[in-house]
Amino acid sequence: MESNADVIIDEKIEQKITFPNTYHVILLNDDTTPIEWVVEILASVFKHSNISAESLTLEIHNEGSAVVGTYQYEIAEQKAIETTNLSRDKGFPLQVKVEENK
Repeated sequence: MESNADVIIDEKIEQKITFPNTYHVILLNDDTTPIEWVVEILASVFKHSNISAESLTLEIHNEGSAVVGTYQYEIAEQKAIETTNLSRDKGFPLQVKVEENK
């Protein structure tokens, strides 16, 4: 009786690693939301430094919008919801978009 213990497998298994898609969180400019509030949101929700938050706020004001963070979908969506809820609680119409990073 022959033994299968001497079988040699000469196959290479190819591993393909895929990373989840990322999404941009984008704040849109409006004429009502105070600049100070946008800076506060960028610092508290998106963890930007004061210098970075002020720079992004000026970009939002001058360009009409800016990417303020890039995350996996669930995190991007949660930060957008948190930003919207905090802004509405203060009576500000700050708009937030989540777009796939292509």
